[in-house]
Amino acid sequence: MAKVPIVSGRDAIKVFARAGWSWGRTAGSHAILTKAGTRNVLSVPLHGELGRGLLRHLIRVSGMLVEEFVETLEKR
Repeated sequence: MAKVPIVSGRDAIKVFARAGWSWGRTAGSHAILTKAGTRNVLSVPLHGELGRGLLRHLIRVSGMLVEEFVETLEKR
């Protein structure tokens, strides 16, 4: 299992956008991401650093694997 990186909320949103998620709206300091064909939503805090546990949860809800997330992050 790959180690979950420490990234900012905006960097995580960019990775999720490449996986088909789109910025639906903003609620306070959180971006709400939606994806066509799924009922799940991602609430990504717009913080400088996301905790590893939170990021792992967001990756799991998005349907990605940590390895896929890291590969997509490195392709920037």
